[in-house]
Amino acid sequence: MTMATTTVPGRTAPVLFKAACPDCRGRFELASDAFRLAIGASSRTTFYSFTCPDCRRAVRKPAGERIVELLTGGGVRTLRLHTG
Repeated sequence: MTMATTTVPGRTAPVLFKAACPDCRGRFELASDAFRLAIGASSRTTFYSFTCPDCRRAVRKPAGERIVELLTGGGVRTLRLHTG
């Protein structure tokens, strides 16, 4: 996953992330509002998800520290999972 931004003077451009679908193997760029990030107590419960624009399947992938930094820095909505 990588992040791409476009700078336009006087304007805030949407943050785009490059992503791929493991089902249809499509590759595309999605805006930050297309992603959801769930941060759990361990690496097993920390993941991001999106819907593939090509095949419309729900995609869920693990998110390590670097991915979490990229997504949160890009404004992706985050859900913190609590154990209890």
